[in-house]
Amino acid sequence: MTKRAATAAAVALLALTACGPAPPMSSPTPAPSGAPPNEVSGLAIPAGRVDEAVAKVDGLVGDLMNSTGIPGMAVAIVHGGKTVYAKGFGVRDASKGDAQDNKVDADTVFQLASVSKSVGATVMAHEVGDGVVTWDTPVGSKLPWFALSDPYVTGHVTIADLYSHRSGLPDHAGDKLEALGYDRRQVLERLKYLPLAAFRNSYAYTNFGVTAAAEAVAAAAGKPWEDLSADVLYRPLGMTATSSRFADFVARPDHAVNHVKVGDKWEQRFQRDPDQQSAAGGVSSSVNDMAHWLIMLLGNGTYQGQRIASAEALLPATTAQVVSVPATTPKARSGFYGYGFNVSVTSSGRAQYSHSGAFALGEATNFVVLPSEDVGIIALTNAAPIGVPETLTAEFMDLVQYGQIRENWAELYKQAIGWMNNPEGSLVGKQPPANPVPARPLRDYAGVYASDYWGPAVVTERDGVLQLSLGPKNRTFTLAHWDGDTFTFAITDENAPPGTISKATFVGNTLNLEYFDSDKLGTFIR
Repeated sequence: MTKRAATAAAVALLALTACGPAPPMSSPTPAPSGAPPNEVSGLAIPAGRVDEAVAKVDGLVGDLMNSTGIPGMAVAIVHGGKTVYAKGFGVRDASKGDAQDNKVDADTVFQLASVSKSVGATVMAHEVGDGVVTWDTPVGSKLPWFALSDPYVTGHVTIADLYSHRSGLPDHAGDKLEALGYDRRQVLERLKYLPLAAFRNSYAYTNFGVTAAAEAVAAAAGKPWEDLSADVLYRPLGMTATSSRFADFVARPDHAVNHVKVGDKWEQRFQRDPDQQSAAGGVSSSVNDMAHWLIMLLGNGTYQGQRIASAEALLPATTAQVVSVPATTPKARSGFYGYGFNVSVTSSGRAQYSHSGAFALGEATNFVVLPSEDVGIIALTNAAPIGVPETLTAEFMDLVQYGQIRENWAELYKQAIGWMNNPEGSLVGKQPPANPVPARPLRDYAGVYASDYWGPAVVTERDGVLQLSLGPKNRTFTLAHWDGDTFTFAITDENAPPGTISKATFVGNTLNLEYFDSDKLGTFIR
């Protein structure tokens, strides 16, 4: 399991965590409601509880921002078919001070990261409802060039399979190709070189699997995904600040920039352009806009009397389709994934759906919907993921269900998420050998090393320095000698947190790049 897969599993697992002992907040036997048994919770929620929880959100946000120092945050809550809370806190750019024009408000636009998957799933549901596709449409029927390593899977993998992460593709398949400069089509065409797990009997979270499904629907609709999303979702919902294009995000004056933790300060160092996986991570929006979307979800696809997506098409997206977090003990609850939504049962016995988003380069987001109480909350931050939005939404849902916060969510999410910002590589934190074996003459290592998946790795020697170039944009790394035929290089991007170090090991006519070997495809041949 990769670090990202483990983190995603931990986040989903925390949504299922049983609350610790606490005095009963209400009668354990609710009055008969006439609802089907599988819609009834064993814990009644008194009238007014949502309003009481909303009244405490300012304080919760203040505590989180004070304890973590994150630059900015925006929050919206919907209930009863309307927005009942929408506020911004902090600043858009930590380097520009506290001036009024740098303040975060409810209209400040943030990158949603993987919350985009849930947004995109509602675009899908619209197209399913209109008969453009079905959830069970084979992707290859709309994208004849799309292939995976198994011919049977190629012919049978559906939109639903890719939106529920059960295609068999490895965790985060294709993400590192994107970071090397490959475009959307190039990444999708290279997925055929990846090994597959059991088809429809495994779960591994993939951005480019979702992207492939979205491309299939866009092809069926006859327009780019970005335009389709605007036409069938953003404009009908009045989401005027929302887009699936990065250029639109950066062009908006009121947008929040990315921040990473440097020492004890949050700094703006990187910019994340997710256009190549737009359907999976490329939406930008404000909490005011996202409140419209949440109201539509709670309205079973309807917003202000207008049908955005049919209830029948939306239901499978927000209900369990695959086990994403298997229970580890007989008394534990499992976690599930629908089509673009995490799906769970809360400790009060209520159905809940949600999703988190995270850019290691400086963005973290989360929303949670509790349909039984007709309430949803979204939290957007402009800081690398340390669990802040998830903590806020979990605290809020505790208050809704129990009238009090029953877990130390901040600490739980810090443990589950914070470590994804740690650098990767087997040599991180290690010192070079005191007496290393000398390298061969550097010219002996030079050459072009081939890989079907990664493309050529070009090693050159100039002025006594080895350099490695990869990808369409010739991303270049300096190779530093470590020991014998082993060199190292530093790499930082969305998939490699600052401080990441990779080995580059030459053996005969082969070159193995540790960072690119997670799927055993990191050996290049000269």
